[in-house]
Amino acid sequence: MADKKRTEPDWQDLRVFLALGRHGSLSAAARALSVNHATIARRIHSLEATLGEKLVERRAEGYVLTPAGTRALAAASDMETAIQTLGRAGADDTPRGLVRVNAPPALVHGFLVARLAQVPAQHRGLDIDLATDFRSVSLERHKTDIAIRLSRPEDGDIIARPLVTVGYGFYGTPDLCARIEAGGEPVFVSFDEVNAYVPEAAWFARQFPKARRSFRTSNQFAQAIAARAGTGLALLPHYIGRTDPGLRHWRPDLAPPPRELWLLTRRHDRKDLPIRTVVEHLTEVFAGERALFESAAA
Repeated sequence: MADKKRTEPDWQDLRVFLALGRHGSLSAAARALSVNHATIARRIHSLEATLGEKLVERRAEGYVLTPAGTRALAAASDMETAIQTLGRAGADDTPRGLVRVNAPPALVHGFLVARLAQVPAQHRGLDIDLATDFRSVSLERHKTDIAIRLSRPEDGDIIARPLVTVGYGFYGTPDLCARIEAGGEPVFVSFDEVNAYVPEAAWFARQFPKARRSFRTSNQFAQAIAARAGTGLALLPHYIGRTDPGLRHWRPDLAPPPRELWLLTRRHDRKDLPIRTVVEHLTEVFAGERALFESAAA
């Protein structure tokens, strides 16, 4: 590595490095920052020269952080958080700024949108970015500020708060349920092949290995829409099935094990006022509607 060109890193170099570290590719980082690939590469080279260490390695799957890069990303993320914190509370100590929340698609569309949309209405300076993802989204790489997940992370400097226990059941139209209960062959709506790894999809495959699946789609909110059309029975979380007036609970005795829902944040964000405000709102919302989720209320 060449000798250092500067004694201190340039913030724009760090900003580009943060984007590359979080997104893992030149193209994704370039899109996030609205610059070209050459700018990303030049800034990374500049930062490596300044620090005197190799920060990233290019591999077939994209850019991977070296051990020095992992340390630098953590330090740069802390710097970014400190800078953002300076402007994230108003003169009257009100929350201000953008908070990013990431959660599974069914939970977002079937529950969270309506509840989280209340936050900007209550706090005029606070903005919400609500995104969906089945798979884990990195808090440590600052891809999101708050993650809601159906599993607890095993490592990382993360605060994990249990929210509710999510129960499941089969739901279908009253007519379809009546036909099946009269002796008709059950027909189902299920996950597509891409999402066959989801625990509920795997449980269904074990229970009904030869059953007809007349409609397959990527998430349970979409499955509820298909079930409402009379296409088949859908295995849904209760918070979706119970709130759809076009659906009826079929076979309450037949369901996969419930799952714990967790709210995850970075430990060093615990004093960040906007994030703390959204966390408190979410905690209150889930506590107030616990019966909607849990199997005991069936």
